[in-house]
Amino acid sequence: MNQATGNGVSRRSIDVPALVASARKGSPRAVARLVSLVEDAHPVLREVMAALAPYTGHARVVGLTGSPGVGKSTTTSALVSALRARDLRVGVLAVDPSSPFSGGALLGDRIRMQEHATDPGVFIRSMASRGHLGGLSWATPQALRVLDAAGCDVVLVETVGVGQSEVEVAGMADTTVVLLAPGMGDGIQAAKAGILEIGDVFVVNKADRDGADATARDLRHMISLGERREAGDWRPPVVKAVASAAQGIDEVLEALDSHHAWAVSSGQLAQRRRARAAAEIEAITLADLRRQIGDLRDGVLVQALADEVASGLRDPYSAADLVLEGLEAIQRHPLV
Repeated sequence: MNQATGNGVSRRSIDVPALVASARKGSPRAVARLVSLVEDAHPVLREVMAALAPYTGHARVVGLTGSPGVGKSTTTSALVSALRARDLRVGVLAVDPSSPFSGGALLGDRIRMQEHATDPGVFIRSMASRGHLGGLSWATPQALRVLDAAGCDVVLVETVGVGQSEVEVAGMADTTVVLLAPGMGDGIQAAKAGILEIGDVFVVNKADRDGADATARDLRHMISLGERREAGDWRPPVVKAVASAAQGIDEVLEALDSHHAWAVSSGQLAQRRRARAAAEIEAITLADLRRQIGDLRDGVLVQALADEVASGLRDPYSAADLVLEGLEAIQRHPLV
């Protein structure tokens, strides 16, 4: 489903209303093309997001994170099977490491998920992280909106296994699942990485291995020593599973359902989604500012200021103030 359009495609060659309508009807090709427009930061992206906005806000977003080798892809695939058994439409965004040459996802659509490739109720897309250190692609929020508007009931976001930086997934999901495995020192690593604070559900995968009970016990102990919780606060459960054999997956789903129900009743779901929207707005604003500053960097103003700062004639803060004034002037008079 790699429907890359490239920036060479003109704005007029894309019928956005027709593309969105096809995606709303469940066309995998249309959904894939919309995600490609997101990844390419295509000029019609603003129009696409405006057209999708009325249809968003319905999908449950579940983030899955954990160290490399804990079985994130296998667990994701097992969850997809369980959700499809409930007759739910499922989207999967698997954020992979980027190729240093092409910038594309190295792993492509996950081989372990190919059993779902022909299921019209499942959309799977691998996205390149493109050097982003938080475990997620910069385009993930917009891609989530595409799958949400396309009618997915649940969207699973599987992150790159990059260790301590993966806490970013907590800001992207309604529920964050942290996977660990026995014999990998994951309990200690989770405490060091701050993952204990962001997990809503903990899953000890590969629980048929020696040490699974000890890992689960250590996790429960560390969680109990964490931040003080009041009556009515969510207490993250620790679930043991063997995803490769689909064992414990029903228990994982029950934990996800329980957290979702709590988040709705406590107001946490609305709060998380507002925070997610605020972060998305900020990211788009900063990206636009960086682009404009990049345009200025090639001009006389920034080069002259850089010479002054480098020679000690001006401090970088006053130089930045002048750059901002230059941006404001461009916004007031686009032809300047």
